[in-house]
Amino acid sequence: MSEVALKSLTVLLRSSQSIEEVLRKDMQKYGLNMTEFAVLELLYHKGEQPIQKIGEKILITSGSITYVVDKLEKKGFAERIACPTDRRVTFAAITESGKQFMDEIFPQHEKKVEDIFAVLDETQQQQFIEVAKLIGFHAKDLLNVKA
Repeated sequence: MSEVALKSLTVLLRSSQSIEEVLRKDMQKYGLNMTEFAVLELLYHKGEQPIQKIGEKILITSGSITYVVDKLEKKGFAERIACPTDRRVTFAAITESGKQFMDEIFPQHEKKVEDIFAVLDETQQQQFIEVAKLIGFHAKDLLNVKA
């Protein structure tokens, strides 16, 4: 049984690397790295966000978020907005230029993701989602088990 589990892990990690590489190359065409795109996509779809919370949503460290927001500001795609009720909180928001940029590139990104999963029909994609969630939640539960 452990041989199948090890093979499963290897296949999962290699496929994840391949997908990430396809997406990384796609983002490079637009002058963004994966993290910049993830932050910009979050702001595009969810609106302004507290900078302190962005890392939790896209799974990167808070120190990296500051750097990424700085880079997006320099490109004119994002801006910082002070919270009017709490001086400790600063929001990141997409600019009009950032919205226009995402309006242009997001449909192409969406197509690239569709191309990646085109090898599966819709039923298989739903099955994949369920299996990936099952594994992910189980792995998370293992973190909470006291040794």
